[in-house]
Amino acid sequence: MRHYLYPRNLRADATIWFWRLKDFVIITLGGFLSLWLWIDWMMLLPMALTMAFAFLTIRLEDTAILDYVIHIIRYFMTQQQVFYWRDPK
Repeated sequence: MRHYLYPRNLRADATIWFWRLKDFVIITLGGFLSLWLWIDWMMLLPMALTMAFAFLTIRLEDTAILDYVIHIIRYFMTQQQVFYWRDPK
C-alpha cells in the first residue's frame, strides 16, 4: 500500500484557508450576491448572513465553530438530561 504526503493518506476533505471547498464556494457566491444586493438596493442583511455563515464554518483541527454550537444546543435544549440522585450515607 502506498502512503502519500497529503494529510490522512488522500482521504481528507479539500480545504481552502480555514474552510472546506464546499463552504468556500457558498461563501464566495453569497458574497457576490450580497454585494450586488447592497449596490442595487442597499440591503445589508444578506451580507450579514454571509459573514455569519463564514464565521460559523471556520475549521480548525477538523472541527468547525458550527459543530460546537450544534453540540451545545443539543446538550442544553434538545436532548433529555438524566440525573440519578442517590441517598448519601
